[in-house]
Amino acid sequence: MAIGVILALMGTACLIQLANIQLINGKTMAQAAAQSRTITVTLKARRGKIMDTNGSILAQSVERYTIIGNPEEAQAFTPTTCTKQTGDNCHQIDGKPVGATGAAAVARLLAPVLDMDATELGAMLSGTGQYAVLKKDVTPAVKRKISKLNLGGIVYAELSNERIYSNGTLMGALLGGVDGEGKGVAGIEQMENKTLTGEDGYQVYQQGNNGVEIPGTMTESKDAVNGSNVTLTIDHDVQWYVEKVLKESCTKYSSPGVAVVQDTQTGDILALADSDEIEAGSDQAKMTVSRAVSETFEPGSIGKVFTMSGMIQLGLHQASDKFTVPDHITTNGQTYSDATTHGDEHWTLAGILEQSSNVGMIIAAEKMSNEQRYEFISKFGIGQDNGLGLPGEADGLLYSADQWDLRTQNTVLFGQAYTTNALQLTNAVAVIANKGVKKPQRIIKAISDAEGHSEEQKPEGEATRVIDEQVASQVMNAMESMSDHYSQFVKVDGYRVAAKSGTAEVAGADGRLSSIISDYSAIIPADNPRFVVTVVLKDPQGVYGGLTAGPVTAEIGEFLMQKYEVPASSPRTDAIPVTW
Repeated sequence: MAIGVILALMGTACLIQLANIQLINGKTMAQAAAQSRTITVTLKARRGKIMDTNGSILAQSVERYTIIGNPEEAQAFTPTTCTKQTGDNCHQIDGKPVGATGAAAVARLLAPVLDMDATELGAMLSGTGQYAVLKKDVTPAVKRKISKLNLGGIVYAELSNERIYSNGTLMGALLGGVDGEGKGVAGIEQMENKTLTGEDGYQVYQQGNNGVEIPGTMTESKDAVNGSNVTLTIDHDVQWYVEKVLKESCTKYSSPGVAVVQDTQTGDILALADSDEIEAGSDQAKMTVSRAVSETFEPGSIGKVFTMSGMIQLGLHQASDKFTVPDHITTNGQTYSDATTHGDEHWTLAGILEQSSNVGMIIAAEKMSNEQRYEFISKFGIGQDNGLGLPGEADGLLYSADQWDLRTQNTVLFGQAYTTNALQLTNAVAVIANKGVKKPQRIIKAISDAEGHSEEQKPEGEATRVIDEQVASQVMNAMESMSDHYSQFVKVDGYRVAAKSGTAEVAGADGRLSSIISDYSAIIPADNPRFVVTVVLKDPQGVYGGLTAGPVTAEIGEFLMQKYEVPASSPRTDAIPVTW
């Protein structure tokens, strides 16, 4: 009877509890159970592509997965022996039993698929909690193999992206790279990070014990929006060739170099290269700025182009004006010399540029005030932000005229006592090619959103006239004579070239004027300008820009003429005399 009473009381208690669970607190209990099964899964947006002007992919994000383990579930795992009854829902390694339980068993099953050490995996799964990152950037193929291991609820995959750079060192430092969170931290990846970055989505649903979504339980979702694609003005083929030539010149002249190729008609940058070999996306790329962007230097005698332009624009001279030029001159207690010793020469202003005479420039600029000298150097864009927005770009330095000393006021006439970078110098020379108009440069050609809508990107700023067309014509004529002067070493068969070389002493590592910058900037073809090519070498064997940077420039020019099938030049018939 006592036992009966006890059983009756227990049955009554059970009925009361059952009524409490199902009738009184049923809804609350169900909600709590559903809540415990409900998870929010992030849908990762894919970062946009970076492409060259022709659509060749330079950087892209590909589908990858992060493999996650649940240590608590792993430690409670017992492998299922493979029999006829269990079918494929079992666990074995090469047809044999796993031979362990818990985290060790999970590690043994997973290690061959992830190509990881089983002991290392076992340690990762032996911790506390329910979340442990086992491996990142796993391919979809590996993820599918993991799905066949019957480890649902213990091991699962989260969608992610891996940034791939398919061209190795091409544009390495210029492209830059992304950090572990996929954020651009250097180069164009950093400059265009906002455009390239998408917006993650999410899904809210309930999952079963095996970690799989319970059908029909999704309550909320938002699709991921991928980042926009960025198309550059850079031409992959031109960039590749320019980098190749620079690397070869590095060996030939024992000199690191940088180079720029610009389309004169649009201001588009077709190549922006240096001789460094840095893998795009590497740690080095993330910490290094392309020298073509960051390095500044004195342009040397290329600066005479701006001085001559100013003289003619101000009406002080014409290119045909005659001068008697010695090899040295002393003024205000300062002595200046030409690069070579010579007697009194009879040169026109065009001849002074052709011979690259420092003394001639000082004589011709006698009536040009310091303010006017500064004005024209500045008008050509020297020492100013060019609007491209590239990370790490240095503007160079041009002091105002009131800060010049007695020597500086004359050295600025031939490209010393101020600094520029290769991009600025190229655009300054392009003023002559564009008949006196300075056009803004551009390196971002277009932006395409996730839905495929493409928008052409306009360059920053407006075109401005620097000098009159007839002034630019005279300077171009003199530059072509200068190019002819070096034709034994620098030429592009079938095409006329207008160019200017430069050689400048600059401070070396010892802080003294122990280093040499040799540069060469060329307009090609001179009779129908299409491109400006600038090459800058540091401490080359051969020293002078016309003998070192010049041949490299010509090699690039020859490639451009062939690639773009530019018609051959007509014969030159209008050369301004260079002597009298």
